[in-house]
Amino acid sequence: MATNELYSLILAILTAGAPGVVGSFALMKKMSLAGDVVAHLALPGLGAALLWKINPLVGAAATLLLGTLLIWQLEKRSSLQTDTSIGVIFTAALAVGALLTPKEELIEALFGGFAKLSLFGFSLGVLGVFAIVATTLALRNRLILNIFSPELAKSAGVSVHLTNLIYLLVFALTILLGLQFLGAILVGALIIVPAAIGRELAKTFPQFLTISAIAGALSVVLGYAISQIYGLDLGPVVVAVSAALFGITLFRKKS
Repeated sequence: MATNELYSLILAILTAGAPGVVGSFALMKKMSLAGDVVAHLALPGLGAALLWKINPLVGAAATLLLGTLLIWQLEKRSSLQTDTSIGVIFTAALAVGALLTPKEELIEALFGGFAKLSLFGFSLGVLGVFAIVATTLALRNRLILNIFSPELAKSAGVSVHLTNLIYLLVFALTILLGLQFLGAILVGALIIVPAAIGRELAKTFPQFLTISAIAGALSVVLGYAISQIYGLDLGPVVVAVSAALFGITLFRKKS
């Protein structure tokens, strides 16, 4: 395996672990399906970047940031719940993204790939994963309080709106890192499925976070091995493996 491919594999494994942690809180906030929706916010940026011949992740980052701020403002200034606000922004982003993205690049934008990474790209990705996990763990007590009792959180001096903004930004960064491997269609699965596995198996909250992260990473390891053996695309295989692991947990629980 070439060095650049090894960088990609390591980063894909690390990137898959981070959504497990972030997705655990998304599951508790009842916004686990938001991963799919937020991922589509990247489509207009991906399309514009491909048209202008710049790095697609730069364009995706720009529209993810803009979309996240719009979602936060909608949630802050109206009575809409987070998932409803996300849905409003999603419909516009999907339409604009489909119009802007060149047809020959659309499949890769939607389903991802396994691009070779430079040492600089790898280092940025690892830094991003560390930032996601560290920020989420640092916020965990405020997030839990905010999820279960916003009024109590306010009385305890927690800035509810600021906590929501930081979490949404971390959520968007998680999606951004996963885009290059799974694409806009499939990346949301790593927010939903590993967290669902963790919830089925865990008995304590630390176990919930740990199992979710391990489930995401294991999905990539097994998915990569299967895709290499059978010559399949990485993204769909990773999601299929993740879903199979979830099915196994259901069977184990029943038995």
